Amino acid sequence: MKPLEIKKGIYSVGVIDWNVRNFHGHTYTTKRGSTYNAYLIVDEKIALIDTVYGPFAGELIENIRAILPVEKIDYVIANHVETDHSGALPSIMKLAPKAKVFGTQKCKEGLYKHYFENWDFQVVKTCDTLKLGKRTLSFVEAPMIHWPDSMFTYCAEESLLMPNDAFGQHYATSERFDDEVDQCALMDEAAKYYANILWPLSSLISKKIEDVLKMKIKIDMIAPSHGIVWRKDPMKIVNAYVTWAKNQTTKKAVIAYETMWGSTEKMAKAIARGLSDSGVSVKLYRIPDSDTTEVIKDMLDAKGFIIGSSTHDNDMLNNIAGFLEAFKGMKPKNRSAAAFGSYGWSGGAVKEIEEVIKAAGVEFAQPSISVKYVPDESELKACYEFGVEFAKKIV
Repeated sequence: MKPLEIKKGIYSVGVIDWNVRNFHGHTYTTKRGSTYNAYLIVDEKIALIDTVYGPFAGELIENIRAILPVEKIDYVIANHVETDHSGALPSIMKLAPKAKVFGTQKCKEGLYKHYFENWDFQVVKTCDTLKLGKRTLSFVEAPMIHWPDSMFTYCAEESLLMPNDAFGQHYATSERFDDEVDQCALMDEAAKYYANILWPLSSLISKKIEDVLKMKIKIDMIAPSHGIVWRKDPMKIVNAYVTWAKNQTTKKAVIAYETMWGSTEKMAKAIARGLSDSGVSVKLYRIPDSDTTEVIKDMLDAKGFIIGSSTHDNDMLNNIAGFLEAFKGMKPKNRSAAAFGSYGWSGGAVKEIEEVIKAAGVEFAQPSISVKYVPDESELKACYEFGVEFAKKIV
């Protein structure tokens, strides 16, 4: 994408990755692609805020050169070490070897361990500033949002917050701003981003948002490092983060299951009918055929989780086991859960599900339900009532 002036003398110079479909080692699907955003501030001194993923370094350099020679860059602000934001840094530094790099102490350590270069590096902490001329940049450490090195950069004169991974989305679009794109798609991607990357860090995010709001800084625009720039209503995404970080939920249940010969699936559908008939919104996922990224996104605002599996070798099936490992890492709070499943000559799957759910810190709303072999009419009715009872617990 061509450089775009988002504020007077401040340009978006990042790139669009239209074709990426997996992220974080294939743990996160990106069906709408992504962007790697970087921002160039032209003042008495020239500052580049973040870079892009290494394979796109040439496009970043081309975008910068459309504005000024790369050699004129005085400062590079590294808000985050992760290679989708720092991968092009070696290429930039080769062209601008006199540029000074700014970041946290953890950032300095991380960049060296990624690229093994001894760049001129200035360690910064919260409230440290960098004068560019008419504009001044200030820094806010944001450890574990979402790496230990993370920080935000703020330009007071433009009321512009550049928070790197916070408030972003994996969303490839030629439109650059929140008011130019489909709002449903935008918030869907924002929720998916939060659920799959930031959900485990909710307590830290709540505290950091509190800290930033206490600073009483004016924010007219939020320019994250993935997705669109929030200019029409930047507080929309901030308020969404506040809601998600507080683990606020709706009357909704997610049923995730794996079935061997269909018995557990029959149970899942009966439970879903019981929930739906009781006025609960239901999402039903057969895990081997589902996108884990989407399932976890749907869990973000769900009050209840119901997990099921057939038994094989006295344990749950492999796909649901892998899904629960990912689920456990989300550390959901203020939720209720239940387990179900079918078995042949011996059980075991339901017990294993219960153990993982307890390890995740989620409380059980009611005793689990199991069926031997194929559920008959009375057992399916019991599953239906199981859903009805669970609905009462998540009002």
